[in-house]
Amino acid sequence: MDILSSLLVVAFAGLIHASFQLSTSVLTTLGGHAFSARKSHARIVGLTSSFVFGAGLMTVLLVSCAAFVIASAFGTTIPLYAWSIASGVLFGVGVAVWLFYYRKGEGTRLWIPRSLALYLSDRTKVTKISGEAFGLGLVSVLSEIIFIVGPIVIGALVLVQLPAQWQLLGVLIYTVISLLSLIIVWALIGSGHTLTGVQKWREQNKGFLQFAAGSGLLVLGFFIFVQEVVTASVGGI
Repeated sequence: MDILSSLLVVAFAGLIHASFQLSTSVLTTLGGHAFSARKSHARIVGLTSSFVFGAGLMTVLLVSCAAFVIASAFGTTIPLYAWSIASGVLFGVGVAVWLFYYRKGEGTRLWIPRSLALYLSDRTKVTKISGEAFGLGLVSVLSEIIFIVGPIVIGALVLVQLPAQWQLLGVLIYTVISLLSLIIVWALIGSGHTLTGVQKWREQNKGFLQFAAGSGLLVLGFFIFVQEVVTASVGGI
């Protein structure tokens, strides 16, 4: 792939990452508790800003770590079997998202174990300072690693093949796009909107979000398999 195509793949992987809802759910809950506690607007904005920054930093660390491991293992030439495995992971996770991402019933309860869900919920209730909100942002991204590992690995595989200056831009593109849903919620909170409408929209459209996330993984997996495995195999015959 050329540089533009590579960056577009990275951007699409980041968009798939953004479609997952755990961090958004935690941020919405954090903002709701802050509103209920009648904290000042400046305090609410400070807490939510720290949360978004924490989520962004963890995303940068995960993508960078994946790229470092891949570069250490393969250099800048990724073997066909690595692309095949990555595509298979995307297919498997995509189907899993279709089947299991949201729990059955009302609301937007996610797949995560109840113990972890209760921990995150309890932490949002007692988070009072920016440092705690920052840590909560870190944990929320890490807690969803089983699903976001697919787009992160694909993004890293593509990035290691780019020149160094483009790698940095690629990490930035992935991170910013992956934070889009958080940025939207943060902007709504910062502009003084309540979160009732946001939560209602999430509940009404959870089926679409689930389908979009799973379908995005399948589309990306199919594209990568055709582009990096099938094309290379045919070209080598």
